[in-house]
Amino acid sequence: MNQEKFTEETVLWVKHHTPKLMTFAISRPESYRFTAGQFSRLGFREGSGFVWRAYSVISPEYADDLHYVAVLIPQGPMSAHFAAMQAGDTILLDKTATGFLLPERFADGRDLVMLSTGSGIAPFLSQLQQPELWQRFRRLVLTHCVSHADELIFNHDIAALAEHPLVGEYFSQLTYLPVTTRDTTPEALHRRLPELLLNGELARAARMTFTPQDTRFMICGNPTMVRDTFKALLDLGFAMHRNKLPGQILMENGF
Repeated sequence: MNQEKFTEETVLWVKHHTPKLMTFAISRPESYRFTAGQFSRLGFREGSGFVWRAYSVISPEYADDLHYVAVLIPQGPMSAHFAAMQAGDTILLDKTATGFLLPERFADGRDLVMLSTGSGIAPFLSQLQQPELWQRFRRLVLTHCVSHADELIFNHDIAALAEHPLVGEYFSQLTYLPVTTRDTTPEALHRRLPELLLNGELARAARMTFTPQDTRFMICGNPTMVRDTFKALLDLGFAMHRNKLPGQILMENGF
């Protein structure tokens, strides 16, 4: 990769939440621009080449640094690098952010439902720190589906939005629905997201009626979840959004 296309940034902090789940922050060059919902390409040098992976930004567009969440995969070269990473290390940042999981692509709609698994919650955390999202939609629903309850690592951050200086006044518009698939806990729904959509439990928990006229969906997570959730929404009468053919669904695989 041409060295003019990336910068070398400093790791500011690293936090390991579970053996396979971590968050970290890196410095942000003044020239780096992204839209909430997009992802960065992060990398490191390996021999005479590079290893690059995409990670959605958790930070809002106006942040001074960049926050990410990573799921560590056994035998994964990037995961091995992250597992040993410490504050003060350096990391490579592609100068160009990409991604199309952007709520402004919807031309209409009253309510927005954000469906995520694992690290797929990252783009939604970024968007929820932008006042424009709350002003654009009347109701917001955020779901975060994980296997075990200890993987719901963003519960505090979501609750803290109530005191956020830019979006706190809108907090009553948000319904947060944590979901677990293996553990059972009174604080979370228990079933895969496609099933919760098809049996109506998700809509009931949100105290909403999902309709093609009013409801817009964004999906981000592992490829199987994205595929199955998309199919469930199609079965419920919703359609993929395309630039020339407006619909109700935007989706992207989590990284």
